[in-house]
Amino acid sequence: MRSIVWILLLSVAAVVSAIALGSNDGLVTIYWLGWRTDLSLNFFLLSLILIFLSAHSLIRGLDSLLDLPERAKRWRLANRERLAQVALRESLGLYLAGRYTRAHKAAQRAVAIQADSPGIELDAEFSALAHLLSAGSLDRLQDKSKRDEHLRRALELSQLTRKPRVTEEGARLLMAECAIGDNDASRALKELAELAPGVSRRTQALRLKLQATRMKRQPLDALKTARLLAKHQGFTSVAAEGLLRTLAAEALQTARDADQLRQVWAQLDPSDRSDPLVVAHAATRIANLGAPHEARQWLAPLWDRIAQLPTEAVDALAKALSHSLLGLEPEWLPRLDAATQPALRHPGLALALGLALAERQLWGKARSMLLSAANDLDLDLERRRLAWATLGQLAEREQRTEEAARFYRLAALAQSA
Repeated sequence: MRSIVWILLLSVAAVVSAIALGSNDGLVTIYWLGWRTDLSLNFFLLSLILIFLSAHSLIRGLDSLLDLPERAKRWRLANRERLAQVALRESLGLYLAGRYTRAHKAAQRAVAIQADSPGIELDAEFSALAHLLSAGSLDRLQDKSKRDEHLRRALELSQLTRKPRVTEEGARLLMAECAIGDNDASRALKELAELAPGVSRRTQALRLKLQATRMKRQPLDALKTARLLAKHQGFTSVAAEGLLRTLAAEALQTARDADQLRQVWAQLDPSDRSDPLVVAHAATRIANLGAPHEARQWLAPLWDRIAQLPTEAVDALAKALSHSLLGLEPEWLPRLDAATQPALRHPGLALALGLALAERQLWGKARSMLLSAANDLDLDLERRRLAWATLGQLAEREQRTEEAARFYRLAALAQSA
């Protein structure tokens, strides 16, 4: 297509030249030292054009010849820069392939090529990336002293780059990851604190912060970080639910008295305070710390809808109530009556109801619930033993000695099993 266009242009130029110059009978006379030369105007114009083109070609040729050393130098620098880029790409490929020794050597070769080429402008980002690859490789090789040296160098170089300083963020994240690998949670949190607010909320930064806070035994901070991760879909919904429950339980476990436990409870997220398993753990803890009345207050909102809860939640709430029965208030009786029907499907709930009714001295109702729990093989042996032992105490209270002995014997058999 290009050839056709050129042919058309040359044809047009030939036609225009023939029309313009065909009838031109002008002359050009040149006088030089007593000599006279007459030339047609057309020949003179063509000669001028040819002379101009020849002079232009001669000048271009001389310029190219004189510029040859500079062009050779630029070619050598470009070739060395290309070799440095190839070495950096090779280092990245080897790092991803798990060839850490070779990856470190390739990264250092890239840095050396750049350093040994004075004509190459210092590319801080290039050098920082090479040092980061070296640091990552040395971390896998457990060479911590050289790793830290490369990390410091990468951080220094990354701070010379233009904003946004992505390499600096990568350097700090890698430093935090290495600190966690060294079990130095304080250093990891310090590096993460240096990140910009937007960077610190990225998934990788949150994962590192979660590991560091758990390592440093800061369950409340870990819980907040895990909640952010869950919002960023850093976990599956099932994993997030289990992790949040575990961290909430760890936070509650750090309390040494009832006042500390109340403070931790107040700092929990509302979603944690409405989780049946977390509530059950908190109620058990505060009841064991001498505040069963407050434990029942925490249990009451969930107990009012216990029939709609899953089996695991019902069992946890029943255990928590069993630990917080001392001084059970009369207003709990309607709640206990409402839970009678679900107790037919949940032996743990039947045991909790039996113990609660016995606390309120409603011996008949307590006896039926305890018998239901004690005879249910789905209930664990420890709680079945408790049900038999409580039945023995009730029989003793009613002066039924033989029945009490039988219940105690069944409790002993459950314990020995």
